[in-house]
Amino acid sequence: MEKRRARYGWGAALVAGALLRLLFFHLRPTVAGDALMYGDLAHNMVAHHVYGFSGAVIQSTLIRLPGYPLFLAACFAVFGTGNYRAVVVVQMLADLAGCVLLGILAGRLAGRRAGLAAVWLAAVCPFTANYSVVVLAETLSVFCVVVAFFALERWVALGRAWGWVLAVGCAMAAAVLLRPDQGILAAAILPVLLWLGMRWRDVGFGRRVAPAVVAALLVVLPLSLWTARNWRVFHVFQPLAPRYANDPDEAVPLGFQRWFRTWAVDYKATYDIYWNYDDTRMRVEDLPARAFDNAQQKEKTQALFARYNKVVSATPEFDAAFAQLAAERIADHPLRYYVVLPVAREADMWLRPRFELTTMPVDWWNFDRHPMRSAEELGYALLNAAYLLLAVVGFVIWRRRGWDGRGAIAYAMLGFVALRCVLLLTLDNSEPRYTLECFPVVILLGSFAVAKLRAEPQ
Repeated sequence: MEKRRARYGWGAALVAGALLRLLFFHLRPTVAGDALMYGDLAHNMVAHHVYGFSGAVIQSTLIRLPGYPLFLAACFAVFGTGNYRAVVVVQMLADLAGCVLLGILAGRLAGRRAGLAAVWLAAVCPFTANYSVVVLAETLSVFCVVVAFFALERWVALGRAWGWVLAVGCAMAAAVLLRPDQGILAAAILPVLLWLGMRWRDVGFGRRVAPAVVAALLVVLPLSLWTARNWRVFHVFQPLAPRYANDPDEAVPLGFQRWFRTWAVDYKATYDIYWNYDDTRMRVEDLPARAFDNAQQKEKTQALFARYNKVVSATPEFDAAFAQLAAERIADHPLRYYVVLPVAREADMWLRPRFELTTMPVDWWNFDRHPMRSAEELGYALLNAAYLLLAVVGFVIWRRRGWDGRGAIAYAMLGFVALRCVLLLTLDNSEPRYTLECFPVVILLGSFAVAKLRAEPQ
């Protein structure tokens, strides 16, 4: 009877998850922005066998790794070029499959109740569901994280099962090809594979290190091909994608970005200023008070914005002027620049509702301008906080139980989240989607807390 109820519970969770994603699919605006860029890369790979952007002559590029364009190219080959609706359907199915794998993984780590809780938390999570209908790499990237940890648990549980080692390696390789920052996944898992392999005392050194070496080679091989291609086409050593998404012949406005980091905290700053520089007018009114340390600095900034808005183009002169402003501000407040603001940006990424790709107002906290929308987004913010709180409680519960014999998996998961948090401290722009890859771990830990509450009702 209990097994039947569990099956019904899983089925209901997946139905609810499918309906939620279909709702987002219905509400999602037209494909634009980066989605069209990825689609152009995919089309040119299929039609012209060139990894580049359309124009009078197709221009080769290295600003994005080829993982997601390859996925789009495969979808276009099967469903027709430009069929983004089919792409979204495939992503929704992958997302739901990830929910199932998370539920199974939670069940193996903490019991049946945790498994049911995990599949529900994953299926109805609006933050991951929202991205499943967006033509971006996030959903597949999250799916790779789930597959990697699922395969790692199977390898730990079954012992020396080479098929699961290959699955771990392939998931890590796919993850890094989708997003360069997902090299962190390999950095978290490979030491665990090596550590567990070195504990085998009945085999030689080569067999002990073989799991980690094989998984590492699976990650390195496609990146080696990408690196060789970049050297052949551009004569540069570029094993991933450039930090600032620039081709070798494109200048990077480092002075502007350094100035931006002296005051930027939330996604609104990214939307209003960071993305507009070099092709759109910028308004001084969009700068917060912390962007100026004194009246003289405010006057300099206003004059610089006025000159920029006349040409709406980044030039070396503008970049030098922004660099000078940044140097003044950093010299006056180094702690703010190197510690306070990076921590504040990361806090914003974790705590802001992950709906910046919908019609959510960028200043969602401004109740005076849009009270109804702000109230709605406040609800999402509280829901996001609830997921994070459950994860903290679940971590404490799991730790007190001594990881239940799965310490290696716990270290890999927590190491992955910790490394990603360190990486986010180095970013210029606050975008909440950058924490999305951590949500499989957040949901898994949260399921342990829910299972504990259900097991001991008051």
